[in-house]
Amino acid sequence: MPEVTAADSNQAALSEIRHQIDAIDDRFLGLLKERIRLARRIGAIKSRENADKWDPKREREIIGRLLKENNGEFPEPSLRAIIQEIIATCRLSQKEIEVAYLGPEATFSHLAGLKQFGSAAAFRPLETIEDTFIEVERGRVHYGIVPVENSIEGAVTSTLDAFRNHRVKICGELNLAISHNLVNQSGRLSDVKLVVSHAQPLAQCRQWLHRNLPEIPQQNVISTGVAAKMAAQDPTVAAIASSLAVRTYQLQVAAKEIEDYRGNTTRFLLIGQESPKAGGDDKTSLLLALLDKPGALHEALSILARHSINLTRIESRPFKDQPGRYLFFIDLLGHLDDPPVKAACGELRKICALYEWLGSYPRARD
Repeated sequence: MPEVTAADSNQAALSEIRHQIDAIDDRFLGLLKERIRLARRIGAIKSRENADKWDPKREREIIGRLLKENNGEFPEPSLRAIIQEIIATCRLSQKEIEVAYLGPEATFSHLAGLKQFGSAAAFRPLETIEDTFIEVERGRVHYGIVPVENSIEGAVTSTLDAFRNHRVKICGELNLAISHNLVNQSGRLSDVKLVVSHAQPLAQCRQWLHRNLPEIPQQNVISTGVAAKMAAQDPTVAAIASSLAVRTYQLQVAAKEIEDYRGNTTRFLLIGQESPKAGGDDKTSLLLALLDKPGALHEALSILARHSINLTRIESRPFKDQPGRYLFFIDLLGHLDDPPVKAACGELRKICALYEWLGSYPRARD
Protein backbone atom coordinates (compact mmCIF):
# COMPACT_ATOMS: atom_id res chain seq x y z
CA MET A 1 0.00 0.00 0.00
CA PRO A 2 1.57 3.35 -1.03
CA GLU A 3 2.59 5.68 1.76
CA VAL A 4 0.44 8.81 2.21
CA THR A 5 2.72 11.83 2.39
CA ALA A 6 2.06 15.22 4.01
CA ALA A 7 1.88 16.73 0.52
CA ASP A 8 -0.81 14.20 -0.43
CA SER A 9 -2.80 15.07 2.70
CA ASN A 10 -2.55 18.78 1.98
CA GLN A 11 -3.66 18.25 -1.61
CA ALA A 12 -6.63 16.20 -0.48
CA ALA A 13 -7.61 18.90 2.04
CA LEU A 14 -7.33 21.61 -0.61
CA SER A 15 -9.45 19.58 -2.99
CA GLU A 16 -12.15 19.11 -0.36
CA ILE A 17 -12.20 22.82 0.53
CA ARG A 18 -12.39 23.81 -3.13
CA HIS A 19 -15.28 21.37 -3.57
CA GLN A 20 -17.09 23.12 -0.70
CA ILE A 21 -16.39 26.54 -2.24
CA ASP A 22 -17.77 25.33 -5.58
CA ALA A 23 -20.93 24.17 -3.82
CA ILE A 24 -21.29 27.56 -2.10
CA ASP A 25 -20.79 29.34 -5.44
CA ASP A 26 -23.49 27.18 -7.02
CA ARG A 27 -25.92 28.03 -4.22
CA PHE A 28 -24.94 31.71 -4.46
CA LEU A 29 -25.64 31.74 -8.20
CA GLY A 30 -28.97 30.03 -7.66
CA LEU A 31 -29.97 32.62 -5.07
CA LEU A 32 -28.91 35.47 -7.36
CA LYS A 33 -31.06 34.06 -10.16
CA GLU A 34 -33.99 33.74 -7.77
CA ARG A 35 -33.46 37.33 -6.55
CA ILE A 36 -33.49 38.79 -10.05
CA ARG A 37 -36.69 36.86 -10.88
CA LEU A 38 -38.36 38.40 -7.82
CA ALA A 39 -37.04 41.84 -8.78
CA ARG A 40 -38.65 41.48 -12.21
CA ARG A 41 -41.96 40.61 -10.56
CA ILE A 42 -41.68 43.76 -8.44
CA GLY A 43 -40.93 45.72 -11.62
CA ALA A 44 -44.06 44.36 -13.28
CA ILE A 45 -46.20 45.39 -10.31
CA LYS A 46 -44.65 48.88 -10.23
CA SER A 47 -45.26 49.25 -13.97
CA ARG A 48 -48.96 48.48 -13.50
CA GLU A 49 -49.10 51.06 -10.72
CA ASN A 50 -46.90 53.53 -12.66
CA ALA A 51 -44.57 53.68 -9.65
CA ASP A 52 -40.91 54.72 -9.66
CA LYS A 53 -38.55 51.78 -10.12
CA TRP A 54 -35.91 53.28 -7.81
CA ASP A 55 -36.63 53.24 -4.08
CA PRO A 56 -33.57 54.65 -2.27
CA LYS A 57 -35.10 54.19 1.18
CA ARG A 58 -35.65 50.47 0.58
CA GLU A 59 -32.12 50.03 -0.82
CA ARG A 60 -30.59 51.83 2.15
CA GLU A 61 -32.54 49.60 4.56
CA ILE A 62 -31.30 46.44 2.79
CA ILE A 63 -27.66 47.54 2.91
CA GLY A 64 -27.89 48.62 6.55
CA ARG A 65 -29.55 45.38 7.66
CA LEU A 66 -27.01 43.15 5.93
CA LEU A 67 -24.03 45.14 7.21
CA LYS A 68 -25.43 44.86 10.73
CA GLU A 69 -25.94 41.10 10.41
CA ASN A 70 -22.44 40.71 8.95
CA ASN A 71 -21.01 42.16 12.19
CA GLY A 72 -17.68 42.90 10.50
CA GLU A 73 -16.88 39.25 9.63
CA PHE A 74 -16.74 39.89 5.86
CA PRO A 75 -14.75 43.08 5.01
CA GLU A 76 -17.40 45.81 5.15
CA PRO A 77 -16.30 48.00 2.18
CA SER A 78 -16.24 44.95 -0.10
CA LEU A 79 -19.57 43.68 1.21
CA ARG A 80 -21.17 47.08 0.67
CA ALA A 81 -19.87 47.17 -2.93
CA ILE A 82 -21.15 43.64 -3.61
CA ILE A 83 -24.60 44.40 -2.20
CA GLN A 84 -24.86 47.66 -4.15
CA GLU A 85 -23.88 45.90 -7.39
CA ILE A 86 -26.47 43.14 -6.83
CA ILE A 87 -29.20 45.67 -6.00
CA ALA A 88 -28.33 47.80 -9.04
CA THR A 89 -28.34 44.80 -11.38
CA CYS A 90 -31.71 43.62 -10.07
CA ARG A 91 -33.13 47.12 -10.38
CA LEU A 92 -31.89 47.40 -13.94
CA SER A 93 -33.50 44.06 -14.80
CA GLN A 94 -36.83 45.82 -14.30
CA LYS A 95 -35.88 48.54 -16.78
CA GLU A 96 -32.49 49.73 -17.95
CA ILE A 97 -31.51 53.04 -16.40
CA GLU A 98 -29.64 55.62 -18.47
CA VAL A 99 -27.31 57.94 -16.57
CA ALA A 100 -25.64 61.05 -18.02
CA TYR A 101 -22.36 62.44 -16.70
CA LEU A 102 -19.51 64.79 -17.58
CA GLY A 103 -17.40 62.69 -19.92
CA PRO A 104 -15.58 61.17 -21.55
CA GLU A 105 -15.15 57.81 -19.81
CA ALA A 106 -13.21 57.53 -16.55
CA THR A 107 -13.96 61.00 -15.14
CA PHE A 108 -14.72 61.25 -11.43
CA SER A 109 -18.37 61.84 -12.38
CA HIS A 110 -18.25 58.46 -14.14
CA LEU A 111 -16.80 56.88 -10.98
CA ALA A 112 -19.58 58.45 -8.92
CA GLY A 113 -22.17 57.01 -11.32
CA LEU A 114 -20.64 53.55 -10.99
CA LYS A 115 -20.74 53.86 -7.21
CA GLN A 116 -24.41 54.86 -7.28
CA PHE A 117 -25.78 52.53 -9.96
CA GLY A 118 -23.23 49.76 -10.49
CA SER A 119 -21.65 48.75 -13.77
CA ALA A 120 -24.88 47.47 -15.33
CA ALA A 121 -26.38 50.92 -15.94
CA ALA A 122 -26.22 52.55 -19.37
CA PHE A 123 -23.85 55.49 -18.93
CA ARG A 124 -23.90 58.39 -21.40
CA PRO A 125 -20.84 60.69 -21.38
CA LEU A 126 -21.49 64.33 -22.28
CA GLU A 127 -19.27 67.31 -23.02
CA THR A 128 -20.40 69.67 -20.24
CA ILE A 129 -22.19 69.66 -16.90
CA GLU A 130 -24.97 71.77 -18.42
CA ASP A 131 -25.46 69.13 -21.13
CA THR A 132 -26.22 66.69 -18.30
CA PHE A 133 -28.97 69.00 -17.01
CA ILE A 134 -30.39 69.41 -20.51
CA GLU A 135 -30.58 65.65 -21.16
CA VAL A 136 -32.35 65.06 -17.83
CA GLU A 137 -34.72 68.01 -18.27
CA ARG A 138 -35.78 66.82 -21.72
CA GLY A 139 -36.30 63.25 -20.52
CA ARG A 140 -33.64 61.73 -22.77
CA VAL A 141 -31.98 60.04 -19.77
CA HIS A 142 -33.38 58.94 -16.43
CA TYR A 143 -30.72 60.53 -14.23
CA GLY A 144 -27.63 62.70 -14.28
CA ILE A 145 -24.60 62.73 -11.97
CA VAL A 146 -23.11 66.19 -11.33
CA PRO A 147 -20.42 67.41 -8.91
CA VAL A 148 -21.56 70.18 -6.61
CA GLU A 149 -18.74 70.81 -4.13
CA ASN A 150 -15.25 69.69 -3.23
CA SER A 151 -13.90 69.59 0.32
CA ILE A 152 -10.78 71.54 -0.72
CA GLU A 153 -11.80 73.83 -3.59
CA GLY A 154 -15.42 74.45 -2.59
CA ALA A 155 -18.45 74.87 -4.86
CA VAL A 156 -18.64 73.70 -8.47
CA THR A 157 -20.17 76.90 -9.83
CA SER A 158 -21.21 75.49 -13.21
CA THR A 159 -23.50 73.04 -11.41
CA LEU A 160 -25.04 75.74 -9.21
CA ASP A 161 -25.65 77.98 -12.23
CA ALA A 162 -27.31 75.14 -14.15
CA PHE A 163 -29.94 74.75 -11.42
CA ARG A 164 -31.07 78.30 -12.18
CA ASN A 165 -31.58 77.56 -15.86
CA HIS A 166 -33.04 74.04 -15.90
CA ARG A 167 -36.03 72.37 -14.28
CA VAL A 168 -34.76 69.19 -12.69
CA LYS A 169 -35.03 67.71 -9.21
CA ILE A 170 -32.30 66.41 -6.91
CA CYS A 171 -32.92 62.70 -6.27
CA GLY A 172 -29.89 61.81 -4.17
CA GLU A 173 -26.36 62.65 -3.14
CA LEU A 174 -23.14 60.73 -2.65
CA ASN A 175 -19.64 61.51 -1.48
CA LEU A 176 -16.68 60.22 -3.46
CA ALA A 177 -13.19 60.11 -1.97
CA ILE A 178 -10.88 61.69 -4.54
CA SER A 179 -7.32 60.51 -5.10
CA HIS A 180 -5.39 62.07 -7.98
CA ASN A 181 -2.77 60.27 -10.05
CA LEU A 182 -0.38 61.76 -12.57
CA VAL A 183 -0.57 59.40 -15.56
CA ASN A 184 1.15 59.19 -18.93
CA GLN A 185 2.23 56.63 -21.49
CA SER A 186 5.62 55.72 -20.01
CA GLY A 187 5.10 56.14 -16.28
CA ARG A 188 8.23 58.36 -16.13
CA LEU A 189 8.17 61.94 -14.84
CA SER A 190 11.14 62.78 -17.06
CA ASP A 191 8.93 62.42 -20.16
CA VAL A 192 6.40 65.04 -18.99
CA LYS A 193 6.41 68.30 -20.98
CA LEU A 194 2.80 69.36 -20.25
CA VAL A 195 0.34 68.59 -17.43
CA VAL A 196 -3.37 68.69 -18.30
CA SER A 197 -6.53 68.28 -16.24
CA HIS A 198 -9.76 69.93 -15.16
CA ALA A 199 -9.31 73.19 -13.21
CA GLN A 200 -10.30 71.62 -9.88
CA PRO A 201 -7.72 68.76 -9.90
CA LEU A 202 -5.03 71.20 -11.03
CA ALA A 203 -5.89 73.40 -8.05
CA GLN A 204 -6.04 70.42 -5.67
CA CYS A 205 -2.51 69.35 -6.72
CA ARG A 206 -0.99 72.83 -6.97
CA GLN A 207 1.67 72.39 -4.29
CA TRP A 208 2.80 68.96 -5.52
CA LEU A 209 3.15 70.26 -9.06
CA HIS A 210 5.12 73.27 -7.85
CA ARG A 211 7.54 71.08 -5.90
CA ASN A 212 7.99 68.27 -8.39
CA LEU A 213 7.39 69.81 -11.83
CA PRO A 214 8.09 73.52 -11.32
CA GLU A 215 9.09 74.24 -14.92
CA ILE A 216 6.33 72.20 -16.59
CA PRO A 217 3.37 74.19 -18.02
CA GLN A 218 -0.20 73.28 -17.12
CA GLN A 219 -3.33 73.31 -19.26
CA ASN A 220 -6.92 73.41 -18.08
CA VAL A 221 -9.32 71.13 -20.04
CA ILE A 222 -13.01 70.38 -19.65
CA SER A 223 -12.65 67.10 -17.70
CA THR A 224 -10.14 64.59 -16.34
CA GLY A 225 -11.37 62.14 -18.98
CA VAL A 226 -10.40 64.53 -21.78
CA ALA A 227 -7.02 64.96 -20.07
CA ALA A 228 -6.48 61.20 -19.98
CA LYS A 229 -7.34 60.93 -23.70
CA MET A 230 -4.79 63.63 -24.48
CA ALA A 231 -2.13 61.74 -22.52
CA ALA A 232 -2.99 58.55 -24.39
CA GLN A 233 -2.40 60.34 -27.70
CA ASP A 234 0.78 62.24 -26.84
CA PRO A 235 3.77 60.73 -24.94
CA THR A 236 4.86 64.17 -23.69
CA VAL A 237 1.52 64.89 -21.98
CA ALA A 238 0.67 63.79 -18.44
CA ALA A 239 -2.85 63.96 -17.05
CA ILE A 240 -4.17 64.29 -13.53
CA ALA A 241 -6.88 61.66 -13.62
CA SER A 242 -8.63 58.83 -11.81
CA SER A 243 -7.49 55.25 -11.35
CA LEU A 244 -10.24 54.24 -13.78
CA ALA A 245 -8.56 56.36 -16.47
CA VAL A 246 -5.41 54.25 -16.18
CA ARG A 247 -7.32 51.13 -17.21
CA THR A 248 -9.61 52.82 -19.71
CA TYR A 249 -6.88 54.58 -21.69
CA GLN A 250 -4.03 52.08 -21.02
CA LEU A 251 -1.80 54.58 -19.27
CA GLN A 252 0.90 54.24 -16.61
CA VAL A 253 1.01 55.92 -13.19
CA ALA A 254 3.92 58.34 -13.00
CA ALA A 255 3.01 59.49 -9.46
CA LYS A 256 0.26 58.32 -7.09
CA GLU A 257 -1.89 60.35 -4.74
CA ILE A 258 -0.52 63.77 -5.65
CA GLU A 259 -3.36 65.76 -4.06
CA ASP A 260 -2.08 68.36 -1.58
CA TYR A 261 -4.47 67.36 1.19
CA ARG A 262 -5.65 63.92 2.30
CA GLY A 263 -9.35 63.39 2.86
CA ASN A 264 -10.18 65.10 -0.42
CA THR A 265 -13.87 64.40 -1.11
CA THR A 266 -16.29 65.55 -3.79
CA ARG A 267 -20.03 65.64 -3.21
CA PHE A 268 -22.13 64.64 -6.20
CA LEU A 269 -25.83 65.15 -6.78
CA LEU A 270 -28.13 62.78 -8.61
CA ILE A 271 -30.63 64.75 -10.71
CA GLY A 272 -33.81 63.49 -12.33
CA GLN A 273 -37.45 64.37 -12.95
CA GLU A 274 -38.78 63.70 -9.45
CA SER A 275 -37.47 63.54 -5.89
CA PRO A 276 -38.07 60.37 -3.83
CA LYS A 277 -40.48 60.14 -0.92
CA ALA A 278 -39.36 60.79 2.64
CA GLY A 279 -37.04 58.12 4.01
CA GLY A 280 -36.45 59.34 7.55
CA ASP A 281 -32.90 60.62 6.97
CA ASP A 282 -33.15 63.22 4.23
CA LYS A 283 -31.91 66.57 2.98
CA THR A 284 -33.78 69.33 1.21
CA SER A 285 -32.20 71.85 -1.17
CA LEU A 286 -33.66 75.28 -1.96
CA LEU A 287 -32.83 78.10 -4.34
CA LEU A 288 -33.75 81.53 -3.00
CA ALA A 289 -33.49 85.17 -4.06
CA LEU A 290 -34.12 87.65 -1.27
CA LEU A 291 -35.99 90.92 -1.37
CA ASP A 292 -33.77 94.00 -1.61
CA LYS A 293 -34.16 95.25 1.96
CA PRO A 294 -32.08 95.34 5.17
CA GLY A 295 -32.08 92.12 7.18
CA ALA A 296 -33.56 89.95 4.41
CA LEU A 297 -31.03 87.12 4.87
CA HIS A 298 -31.39 87.27 8.66
CA GLU A 299 -35.16 87.02 8.30
CA ALA A 300 -34.89 83.93 6.09
CA LEU A 301 -32.41 82.17 8.39
CA SER A 302 -34.51 83.06 11.44
CA ILE A 303 -37.44 81.15 9.95
CA LEU A 304 -35.31 78.00 9.76
CA ALA A 305 -34.03 78.51 13.31
CA ARG A 306 -37.55 79.05 14.65
CA HIS A 307 -38.61 75.69 13.25
CA SER A 308 -35.46 73.99 14.67
CA ILE A 309 -34.18 73.12 11.20
CA ASN A 310 -30.47 72.40 10.83
CA LEU A 311 -28.89 74.31 7.95
CA THR A 312 -25.98 72.29 6.50
CA ARG A 313 -24.86 74.56 3.66
CA ILE A 314 -25.45 77.98 2.16
CA GLU A 315 -23.80 79.19 -1.05
CA SER A 316 -24.34 82.43 -2.96
CA ARG A 317 -24.10 83.03 -6.72
CA PRO A 318 -24.59 86.37 -8.50
CA PHE A 319 -27.44 86.98 -10.91
CA LYS A 320 -25.82 87.06 -14.35
CA ASP A 321 -27.92 90.00 -15.54
CA GLN A 322 -28.44 91.90 -12.27
CA PRO A 323 -25.18 93.13 -10.69
CA GLY A 324 -25.32 93.31 -6.91
CA ARG A 325 -28.07 90.68 -6.56
CA TYR A 326 -27.45 87.12 -5.44
CA LEU A 327 -29.06 83.72 -5.45
CA PHE A 328 -28.71 81.55 -2.35
CA PHE A 329 -28.42 77.77 -2.49
CA ILE A 330 -29.44 76.27 0.83
CA ASP A 331 -29.20 72.66 2.07
CA LEU A 332 -31.08 71.71 5.22
CA LEU A 333 -31.84 68.50 7.08
CA GLY A 334 -35.27 66.97 6.60
CA HIS A 335 -37.74 66.27 3.79
CA LEU A 336 -40.25 68.72 2.36
CA ASP A 337 -43.00 66.37 3.56
CA ASP A 338 -41.78 66.68 7.17
CA PRO A 339 -44.12 69.13 8.98
CA PRO A 340 -41.37 71.51 10.27
CA VAL A 341 -39.71 71.70 6.85
CA LYS A 342 -43.03 72.17 5.07
CA ALA A 343 -44.02 74.97 7.47
CA ALA A 344 -40.66 76.74 7.16
CA CYS A 345 -40.65 76.50 3.36
CA GLY A 346 -44.17 77.91 3.27
CA GLU A 347 -42.95 80.96 5.19
CA LEU A 348 -39.84 81.34 3.02
CA ARG A 349 -41.97 81.32 -0.12
CA LYS A 350 -43.86 84.36 1.18
CA ILE A 351 -40.83 86.53 2.00
CA CYS A 352 -38.51 85.68 -0.93
CA ALA A 353 -38.40 87.33 -4.34
CA LEU A 354 -37.69 83.89 -5.80
CA TYR A 355 -38.29 80.52 -4.15
CA GLU A 356 -37.56 77.16 -5.76
CA TRP A 357 -37.56 73.72 -4.18
CA LEU A 358 -34.70 71.83 -5.83
CA GLY A 359 -35.55 68.51 -4.20
CA SER A 360 -35.63 66.34 -1.09
CA TYR A 361 -33.50 63.22 -1.13
CA PRO A 362 -31.71 60.60 1.02
CA ARG A 363 -28.80 62.01 2.99
CA ALA A 364 -25.39 60.53 2.13
CA ARG A 365 -23.78 58.79 5.08
CA ASP A 366 -20.53 57.47 3.55
